[in-house]
Amino acid sequence: MQKLTGIKACVFDAYGTLFDVHSAVGKHRQRIGAKADQLSMLWRTKQLEYTWLRSLMGAYVEFWQVTQDGLDYAMATCSIDDTALRTDLMNAYLELDCYTEVKDTLAMLKHRGLKMAILSNGSPRMLAAAVESSGLGEYLDDTLSVDDVGIYKPDARVYQLACERLNVKPAEISFQSSNAWDAAGAAHFGMRVAWVNRFGQTRERLPGEPSAELKTLAELPGLVI
Repeated sequence: MQKLTGIKACVFDAYGTLFDVHSAVGKHRQRIGAKADQLSMLWRTKQLEYTWLRSLMGAYVEFWQVTQDGLDYAMATCSIDDTALRTDLMNAYLELDCYTEVKDTLAMLKHRGLKMAILSNGSPRMLAAAVESSGLGEYLDDTLSVDDVGIYKPDARVYQLACERLNVKPAEISFQSSNAWDAAGAAHFGMRVAWVNRFGQTRERLPGEPSAELKTLAELPGLVI
């Protein structure tokens, strides 16, 4: 695998890359029962779809609202009518589990003196809660939200935000995402991209080619020099 040279900053997507989006439902799996996996997958799917559609419609709302709307759709589809469960699932989204390799990976990269940041669709309060509950704050120089530009990934203005806030050029950023469409968007913008293909997904047919494909973030320190 070709090394990424000249990197000054490592920027990470949050949901699905650092944080396990399915851990919210996982914490309440027994209460949900047989439809837990269906609910979790549909919640995530609609959450993402609504970001893209709202961007096209020019109807931006923060990610917390989009996440609620996606959950409401998923619960209705699964015929689950439980207000207390809905509240608990939304609260669980503020304390998602980190993937196991995340802390060690960020610590190693931070030790090298690289600038470190999250660039996420998440609203500021969602990201602040996730970073605090996971203990990742000590490794990050900044946590960047699309709220600052009022549109969702993969709009170029989101990726430009990272360049401006970290004072680096696109090609000096190693951007990590487990979402293939996000990886494509960042690569198309001009960032060097490591696609964290955790679940063996098929490569997207989109503009923007990732520089590397990883199974987990544990491979990243050996890639960035």
